[in-house]
Formats: sequence, structure tokens, C-alpha cells
Amino acid sequence: MKILIVDDEKDVEMLFRQKFRKEIKQEDLELVFAFSGKEAIEILEESDPPSVVYVFSDINMPGMTGIELLQIIKKKFPQIKVSMISAYGDSENYNRAINSGAKEFFTKPIDFTSLKREIRGVLNT
Repeated sequence: MKILIVDDEKDVEMLFRQKFRKEIKQEDLELVFAFSGKEAIEILEESDPPSVVYVFSDINMPGMTGIELLQIIKKKFPQIKVSMISAYGDSENYNRAINSGAKEFFTKPIDFTSLKREIRGVLNT
């Protein structure tokens, strides 16, 4: 299963690769990284249909926000599940994400146990 992680902070790649080391080694997961909303759309458009089945995106990014990215994904690629992450767990961000079609909403620091549970759920659908 291919997952796209979208965050303007490049250090998240190392963190995700470390936390999902076992799943990557067993070839259960393939992680792809984009560091902007624009780059994420380009990755999703590389194949038709997209090979990515799940997107995990930060909300607060320069340029295209995570909410804008979510809305584009839901319109162009409705089959892709999207979860959002924010450093701010306020109800405004949560409501905007869920109302825009996010499957789940996580706050930083990421609870990787919950995220792995979420990904297992996507794998089993």
C-alpha cells in the first residue's frame, strides 16, 4: 500500500521512515513524501488511477494549505482516503478538516499507535 505524507518540514520523512521501519521492510507499506501541496498533486497525477491509497497531510503549509489540498484530492481522487495533522488541536482546524472530507484528524506530536491503527483500517477496506 502506497501512502503519501505531505508536510513542509522535511525532517518528518526520517521520523516516518523510523516509525514504519518494520512495515516498510516487510513491504506492507511504501511511503512517498511531498513537501508542498503542489508537489503532492503532481505525485497523485503520475498514474491513472493514482497508486497512492492514503494521504496524510499537514494543515499549515506555505502556498497551498492542507485543507486546500484535501478539497482538491476529494474532488479529483475521491477514492483516496485523507487524514490531516496539525500542531494546533483546536476545534476550528478539526471541524474544517472533517467537514472537508478528512477521514481522521491528528495533532502533533503524532500518536503513531493511533496512526498505525488508522492505516491498518485503510488496508482492510
